[in-house]
Amino acid sequence: MGSNLEKNQSDKEPKIELDRVIHEPARLLIVTHLYVLDSADFLFLLSQTGLTKGNLSSHLSKLETAGYVEIHKEFIEKIPHTMLTLTNAGREALMQYRSYMQEMLNKLPS
Repeated sequence: MGSNLEKNQSDKEPKIELDRVIHEPARLLIVTHLYVLDSADFLFLLSQTGLTKGNLSSHLSKLETAGYVEIHKEFIEKIPHTMLTLTNAGREALMQYRSYMQEMLNKLPS
């Protein structure tokens, strides 16, 4: 009897198809900025997002691990320079996230 109850409860739970990597507000902000640009440097994203260096770096690492962002580091006249690019997988993930959110919001009563 316990397993039927558990099964019925799990059937009633909403099926969440949300990409949790992108859903986090700071990462969503980063991805949306990169979506409209070919690439951006770290300092530009830092100023646009209002995040701290450490926080931005941490979120970029998570996006890179997910395959959504490419991070290119180089030195220009002995000064570190980091360029960021949204990958095709990142673009697709954002579009899927957008479609899912639009679908969920369209289901709300007026």
